[in-house]
Amino acid sequence: MKITKIIIGFLITSSVLISCNSNSDLADGYGNFEAIETTISAEANGKLLKFTIEEGQTLEKGTIIGYIDTIQLALKKEQLIASKNVISSKSKSVLSQISVLKSQRRTAQVSKKRIENLIAANAGTQKQLDDINGKIDVINNQIISVETQNSPIINELKSIDIQILQIEDQIQKSIVNNPVNGTVIVKYAEPNEITSFGRPLFKIADLSTMQLRVYVSETQLPSLKIGQDVTVKIDDNDDMKNYNGSITWIASEAEFTPKIIQTKEERVNLVYAVKVEVKNDGSLKIGMPAEMWIEN
Repeated sequence: MKITKIIIGFLITSSVLISCNSNSDLADGYGNFEAIETTISAEANGKLLKFTIEEGQTLEKGTIIGYIDTIQLALKKEQLIASKNVISSKSKSVLSQISVLKSQRRTAQVSKKRIENLIAANAGTQKQLDDINGKIDVINNQIISVETQNSPIINELKSIDIQILQIEDQIQKSIVNNPVNGTVIVKYAEPNEITSFGRPLFKIADLSTMQLRVYVSETQLPSLKIGQDVTVKIDDNDDMKNYNGSITWIASEAEFTPKIIQTKEERVNLVYAVKVEVKNDGSLKIGMPAEMWIEN
């Protein structure tokens, strides 16, 4: 009987110790890794003549990775330039008329000055002065008339210049540039395919730094703050691999717990989402599960 009591006591003590160890082995949060993904779409219509990327390829910001056929845009630009030259010649003709009229006006003004001097010396007549003033008025009206004729031509030239700028912008947007540093996640198009404005070409993500989205209970919130250092663990064969992480965001509103929450008690409660930033050594992947441990 005494031996039986000792065995029972030993079993109870062992059960308590196991229970304590089990609780201490629970992480403070569970979640999956995410990355900021950017979908790059076509900004022009036409055949994708060149598109030199592959999934998994690392690209730098500003790298030219392809271009869309711009032959029609180039031809339209040449047509606009030719039209501009024709209209410019008309404008030059009108401007030459204005130049001639202004020259005539200067001559008439010199004659007027001479007549005014003659009148002052009692050697000229008022009629001569009236005639020259009338001639100057006629020339001024002619200049205004010709300038009015040239105004629509100037506006048409401005309109063509704007159209040329628009064509040049479309040609520039036919060049496919990578806008961010990162790794190609998905490739949606292939060379020689016909693409259109807004059609996705590829998706890229910066995998050098990953975001772990975990969920914590309301009772854990007081021990968390933005900028706080935490430990992140992932499965590594038969052990766990540790990473240093930093909390970058804490949700302001609670939400229902996702399936990733491990314990039954946690699954019936509301939790708060937390984002942890972790430097990637190449082992972390999008969607990979991980644990967050608060450093004591």
